[in-house]
Amino acid sequence: MNCYIISINRYIKFFLIFLILFLYPTYSISHPQDYKKFKTIEMEVLRDGKLIGLSKYFFKHKDDFLEVRNETKFEVELLGVKLFTINSKGIEKYYKNLLVSFNSETFQNKKRKFVDLKLSENKKEFKIIGSSYKGNVSINSIVGNWWNHDILEADIQISPLSGSIKPQIVKFIGEENIIINNKNYSTKHYKLQSKDPNTPEDKKLNFDIWYNKDENLILKIVYDKMGYWEYNVISFEKN
Repeated sequence: MNCYIISINRYIKFFLIFLILFLYPTYSISHPQDYKKFKTIEMEVLRDGKLIGLSKYFFKHKDDFLEVRNETKFEVELLGVKLFTINSKGIEKYYKNLLVSFNSETFQNKKRKFVDLKLSENKKEFKIIGSSYKGNVSINSIVGNWWNHDILEADIQISPLSGSIKPQIVKFIGEENIIINNKNYSTKHYKLQSKDPNTPEDKKLNFDIWYNKDENLILKIVYDKMGYWEYNVISFEKN
């Protein structure tokens, strides 16, 4: 009789553990808790060494919830004529380190782009309705915003502007010291590129990224496409 009770108890314990893991899966790629002390991150956007705009992230924490709001705005002018403009707003929402939704609206040269992403009911994939993609994608994919260093571990990034799916590879280049706002930082330099070498040039990923582990911050991003672009952290605030 005692053996039967012990067996039942073991079965119940196993079932409860399985149920918890199934309903609340964890993924090693997701570390939003690293940002629980952050309030803001502000980046300057430069093209060919000229300041053209800003990208700002605002963090809101409550219990197991994290909300990250982004505002990015810049414009490129030539002889007083606007050649290229971006005005974008987005909101990422996380619960227990798991992305549950992302929404954005962007006007690129007055053309509207958007993303409406939600976690599926089985919590195994994201459902995306975007201006460039409609469908499902692996839960291990990362929204391609620069506040989140998880982008350096992901195999797939989701465009925060249009929802398009971008398989990627990330290579570690080496450790480097860089100066941001007259302060010296020890960083790890990475190269992020499109996984498929046959990706069209206008859609190809090709970024150099410098990450500082002490602050859990991507401090600098550069790429060369219709000019030399830089995103540099100019300020951040923590609780």
